[in-house]
Amino acid sequence: MNAEQRIIVPLDVSDEQSAIALVEQLPQVVWWKVGLELFTSTGPKILEVLKSRQKRIFLDLKFHDIPNTVAGACRSAAKYGVDLLTIHAASGNDALKAATEAAQEGATQAGVKPPKLIAITLLTSISTRQLAFDLKIPLELPEYAVEMALLAQEAGLDGAVCSPQEVAQLRQTCGDDFLLVCPGVRPTWADKGDQKRSLTPAQAIKAGADYLVIGRPITTATEPELAWKRISEELTAIA
Repeated sequence: MNAEQRIIVPLDVSDEQSAIALVEQLPQVVWWKVGLELFTSTGPKILEVLKSRQKRIFLDLKFHDIPNTVAGACRSAAKYGVDLLTIHAASGNDALKAATEAAQEGATQAGVKPPKLIAITLLTSISTRQLAFDLKIPLELPEYAVEMALLAQEAGLDGAVCSPQEVAQLRQTCGDDFLLVCPGVRPTWADKGDQKRSLTPAQAIKAGADYLVIGRPITTATEPELAWKRISEELTAIA
């Protein structure tokens, strides 16, 4: 996998027209992430647009519900033929297992390749302090992220989403065949925004990340194409 194929760019816009404009502005981007805002606005139509342009899709809806509901949602989402799909590890073992089985069923019914199902360990906007004081979880943050990843792996999921600061430990614990996707990646020249646990793209790849989700440093740059090229070159240099 070359450096450019490791970068997933989020379509964090509110309508189909804005999404298409961004895709056309960055024709070199292979992977696009469709999250809650855009999917709630457009529904599956945006997925059809991306597939018609031979793009790979990370459908990041972060399902978190009772097992029956999560299974139904994963079954439906798998029929779209997306490449990656997310569910919160905190949904629990039963929901994770049900999601895995349902995603396979949905893909088979639609005659498409099943998505890689990846677990959210902990949102990258949550700090150590918030984990303890807001969520009342008594574990240290890196330990909690590892426990959530192991729960997902044991339930048969393909990988996990984690902050770059936990990725080295997760790679060591979960092995080489477990996909690790890192949002919250920020080049040294970009603003960190609301990301509390960040690394540069090169640091995240060296630490063991398979894919990097990089949004605002590219999409809000004065010249998005140049920002994309700069990050790609930084990653190619370490390959």
